[in-house]
Amino acid sequence: MGLQDRIASDSSHWWGSDPEGTTWDPDLPPVSAFFPSEDDRRYWDDFLSSALAAASARVVAGPVTPTLDASSIREALLRFDFAAPRSLEKVLSWVIAQMEAGVVHFSHPGYLGLYNPAPTFPAQCADRIAAVFNPQLASATTSPAAVEIERHTILAVARRAGLTGEIGGQFTTGGTEANYTALLCALTRACARFAAEGARAFAGPPVFYVSRESHLAWLKIAHQAGIGRTAVRMIATDGTGRMRPDSLAAAVEYDRSQGCTPVMVAATAGTTGAGAIDPLVATAEIAQDAGLWYHVDAAWGGALVASERLRHRLAGIERADSITIDAHKWFAATMGCGMFITTRASLLPEVFGVSASFMPPSGALNFDPYTSSIQWSRRFSGLRLFLALATAGWAGYAAHVERAVALGCLLGDALAARGWRIVNEPALAVVCAEPPVEAGRPREVVSRLLASGRAWVSVATFEGREVVRACVTNGKTTRCDVMAAVDALQAACRGA
Repeated sequence: MGLQDRIASDSSHWWGSDPEGTTWDPDLPPVSAFFPSEDDRRYWDDFLSSALAAASARVVAGPVTPTLDASSIREALLRFDFAAPRSLEKVLSWVIAQMEAGVVHFSHPGYLGLYNPAPTFPAQCADRIAAVFNPQLASATTSPAAVEIERHTILAVARRAGLTGEIGGQFTTGGTEANYTALLCALTRACARFAAEGARAFAGPPVFYVSRESHLAWLKIAHQAGIGRTAVRMIATDGTGRMRPDSLAAAVEYDRSQGCTPVMVAATAGTTGAGAIDPLVATAEIAQDAGLWYHVDAAWGGALVASERLRHRLAGIERADSITIDAHKWFAATMGCGMFITTRASLLPEVFGVSASFMPPSGALNFDPYTSSIQWSRRFSGLRLFLALATAGWAGYAAHVERAVALGCLLGDALAARGWRIVNEPALAVVCAEPPVEAGRPREVVSRLLASGRAWVSVATFEGREVVRACVTNGKTTRCDVMAAVDALQAACRGA
């Protein structure tokens, strides 16, 4: 019996019933809560835009810190048992209220915290466009426009950074994924059998090198890659937060003498704690002489490539085999928009290539992201940076980062004039400072400041000492906002 005969003899199973005999009506209309009419959709679009605009205005006028705690939110969520539908208007209003009261407001001009800038308006528009069309970026066959827009943007950033060679890369979920991609490339380049056999393919334990001030996600990355956290060699810094080239060279030589297999040097351009930039030229030369993959984690500082006045601070990045830049950091895209860029693009299919019968065949002109990145199904995140670059240009981003650096210098000078000790160079709009001795420990000062809600800074450890860390991340922060934060810090020093 052929397929059509089987269908005809058991039409209830194939066309109207499930295997248990339940009959379904294929003419049921779509669920209206999921797919409202066009008129209703326009109403809700307008409602949401208006509600978000009003919420944003209240955020700027209110405290930076949350007024709700997790226990209060958990208690409120108990009312949502999902047994009966609720009005979309009420649910949207409720969620917006929770966001207003239950998160640190990165978009507040008094937020001087971690690398979480207020997103640009073009990036927010990109999220709405991506949500409506919802392209699947695994395949260039199904989403050629989206894939090419991202590819074009990656190439533009690479050229701006001075990279040459076989350029390629992908948008990522963030810096951790991008750095993980770099390590996988380095391991695969060092030993072709790594792709099939993993770490056991190496004659000796594979190791790689970062500064002790680098992002500790490297430990998770080594664990995930299967080479173990002890494979991460934390190189000493020079007292200013920068990796010491002499210590790096000595570590590589020592590891080889002990039978280890060095595979990569990862310099940092913008450490999380202090915004320090490792000596990129010196570390590039050491990596090149040793035959190692050279990666630059410029998740924060990579945005300096936009500025003709400041990009010299990244001299040496053009020698990298790969770089990480987070567009959701200083490029101010919405969250979840990193970039991995490499000058050895032909290696990517060797690292990530896979053949799947359910995927469309790749044509000669197609570039399928799923064969050159760790992700498969993926959102159209690169549109956020593309729209912002297209509407502001490199000149717009240059003004954005130069303004932040100037405000960072103002912040450092204002604190120093009030008896604070600035312990780092605020080259990337990051200020690390010790309060006057009589004010107490940095942690105590920050705790009092956060309790006031007037501004947001963090505590960090820089070269072994506890400091108050502040960073100008919001493109709407002004001189007045910086001075208001200084006044708030002074009040916190007095215990007010």
